[in-house]
Amino acid sequence: MTDLRIPRDGADLAVDRPSGARPIAVYAHGMSSSRRFDDESGIFDWTPVDGDDRELVRFDARGHGESTGRPVPADYIWTALADDLLAVIDAVSPEEPVDAIGASMGSAAILWAVLRAPHRFRRLVLSLTPTAWETRAGHSSGYLSTATLLENEGLEALFAMVSAMPPPPIITAGGWSTEPRPPAVDVSLLPSVMRGAAQSDLPDVESVTHITHPTLLLPWDTDAGHPVSTAQRLAELLPDATLEIATEPDHVRGWGARAARFLGA
Repeated sequence: MTDLRIPRDGADLAVDRPSGARPIAVYAHGMSSSRRFDDESGIFDWTPVDGDDRELVRFDARGHGESTGRPVPADYIWTALADDLLAVIDAVSPEEPVDAIGASMGSAAILWAVLRAPHRFRRLVLSLTPTAWETRAGHSSGYLSTATLLENEGLEALFAMVSAMPPPPIITAGGWSTEPRPPAVDVSLLPSVMRGAAQSDLPDVESVTHITHPTLLLPWDTDAGHPVSTAQRLAELLPDATLEIATEPDHVRGWGARAARFLGA
């Protein structure tokens, strides 16, 4: 089935075309990933969410995968990605609220989108919530330096840098590939994507306390880019949150089934 294409300012979003027969759960992937990238990595499997009572709809964020984009850092700030997410929801479920599943950047976009249009959401599943608040500044500076490295020395320099960094132990333990892969973003856009991320943060803590939607938080441990501390803080702030920390690969492999149970509640 061909993708649904959603025109946006500076981008054209590629979205799974829904059947229209079931309520929708929308999935938003992480930075430099895509629908195809997730499938090929084999780490995340959200297909159990797609069942008789719910349809899983995935899309490629602007500049990622099959979606187009432009080299404008402001396009990739999380608040802008939240607006894209709301446009996707309006296209695939114009009348009914959706469930939303996110990973990393996708989880951040969901939080911003929920604050802007809470009535468009029912339940939330937020995996791998990224650095935020007091842990954000150091990570943002890394994005800026990496963007400059890409522009000056190209993708091979990025591969060399990534190869020198040990992956989260849970990835190695799970037997998933740790070989650097080309990101699901064209190299001409990747510096702008990184600079947009560097300018981003989660909503302030006071705003987060106003998100009343039932939320399942799924961090994994030993990953500095997605620290457990962010999920723990969100669990304290969100009025209706469930926190489940993955400490072994089988926990991660079970996230799809866990999300399906949570969304079916």
